[in-house]
Amino acid sequence: MYTKRVFPVKTVLKWTRRDIFLFLILATIPVILFDLLGLKWLHVPWLPLGVLGTAISFLISFKNNASYDRLWEARKIWGGIVNTSRTWTIMTKDFINNKHATNPLSEKDLQKIKKELVHRHIAWLTALRYQLRADKPWEYHVRNDKSAKEFRENYFLVCEDTISIKDAISAYITDEEYNEIFAKGNKPSQLLGIQSKRLKELMNSGFIEDFRHMEMMNVLKEFYTLQGQSERIKNFPYPRQYATLNYMFVWVFIILLPFGIMEGFDSIGKHIIEDLATHQSRTNWGHLTQEFIAKHFVWFSIPFSALLSWVFHTMEKIGENTENPFEGGPNDVPITDLSRGIEIDIRQLIDDTNIPEPYVWKNDIVM
Repeated sequence: MYTKRVFPVKTVLKWTRRDIFLFLILATIPVILFDLLGLKWLHVPWLPLGVLGTAISFLISFKNNASYDRLWEARKIWGGIVNTSRTWTIMTKDFINNKHATNPLSEKDLQKIKKELVHRHIAWLTALRYQLRADKPWEYHVRNDKSAKEFRENYFLVCEDTISIKDAISAYITDEEYNEIFAKGNKPSQLLGIQSKRLKELMNSGFIEDFRHMEMMNVLKEFYTLQGQSERIKNFPYPRQYATLNYMFVWVFIILLPFGIMEGFDSIGKHIIEDLATHQSRTNWGHLTQEFIAKHFVWFSIPFSALLSWVFHTMEKIGENTENPFEGGPNDVPITDLSRGIEIDIRQLIDDTNIPEPYVWKNDIVM
């Protein structure tokens, strides 16, 4: 990932602070029952709990690896979009000329055609990223989870949430094309269809010869492929049987964990009391203080239970937040920034004017 997107410890704690508070409560309740109410039988042997924790560790590792594979595949797809966009622009710049034209145009008019094709490609990028940012039923944790939603609203910015697609795309296509693509379902596909139609018109007018037309059509074919690969990740979730059951198993472990740790800390307290009985303290006050701590040493299990619960739950949460790499989370593929970078690059290649500046991101979290 990007160095700008590495979260400091303070940010991670802020992201999970509600979970930490819940884990402290879950760890405190068994201790109260065990120590204050005298329910000394209320504990779970550590051996089966350790086996359960080991099994859950493997499940979390499997999920995180699969989620990372989805993320990395999405990043490779958009790397292909970056490279193919440059190829498209170079072909547009060099292939369109008057060499075989039936009615030659001025350089200014040729430049206008090239600008039209490049701008329509930027519109395709824009439509694609808005399509990939659209909500899916299984993408619940970033937008509906209270902690994640609060973190999203206060800590980073998703442009697609604040700028409408109409405002983002209308500068690159005509009103007629806008009405045409918004009357259909898949807007990026419609834009590539318009590009194909325009290339055919240019070939018939002699501004592109047959071979060059075929090569440019191959590039459009590659765009269709890359779009389809992005849609495959977007529209097919991580299998819910793995995600849901893994989530349930983690919570079973978190609930049982305090009951398994208490006995160990209680045993430590008993050893301290035995040691105090054989080695008297120098002062009566010091002896009483140590004896009191030893009798209630089980309370030290609370921070350790909360810490272990936090580690397991956060690792599961990382996998959950990584499995959908286009929904607009802080660790997703930064398709908005990549689109702006592509736009700047390809518009400079055709010597375009009014080129936009790179985005300035909130808290250096690139989206």
